[in-house]
Amino acid sequence: MEQAHVNALASKHASLQSQIDAEERRPHPDDVLLHQLKKEKLRLKDEMLGLVH
Repeated sequence: MEQAHVNALASKHASLQSQIDAEERRPHPDDVLLHQLKKEKLRLKDEMLGLVH
């Protein structure tokens, strides 16, 4: 069960990275949105690391 949760978090993490990349490629990126996406991505990473260790 725990591995499935880690895999789901990793999938969400990758999705957030794709959204970040797309936003950064826009002519006028939304800095607030980028900050929110990066914050959520970091939260997911921290949660994954907590489950792995």
